[in-house]
Amino acid sequence: MPNQPLGYTIEEGDDSMVVRLTGDIDGSGAAVFREITEATQGPVILDFTAVGFINSSGIALIVGFLAATRAVHQPVSACGLTSHYRHIFEITRLSDFMDIYDDETAALAVSR
Repeated sequence: MPNQPLGYTIEEGDDSMVVRLTGDIDGSGAAVFREITEATQGPVILDFTAVGFINSSGIALIVGFLAATRAVHQPVSACGLTSHYRHIFEITRLSDFMDIYDDETAALAVSR
């Protein structure tokens, strides 16, 4: 299966910013995560619904994003993870640094 480049859109809400990720998260997405880090302020919800693949380099990019947001006390939540990636986030302890919700509606309900 060909690699789908990582993309994103940001939707600003009243209480948080929703970052809708698309494609595959691997080492080639470093510039995208730098852009997201620079573009977001306040609480962030990362929506993984349209992400097809995350490899170990992608996990490292997410860790870097969490470190950057944590340094400025910017809360991050996640939603839309498949059960497989939710399990990966739990065993890698990413879930210790962000709340994980089934979907955007649940994540937004908590952020209000």
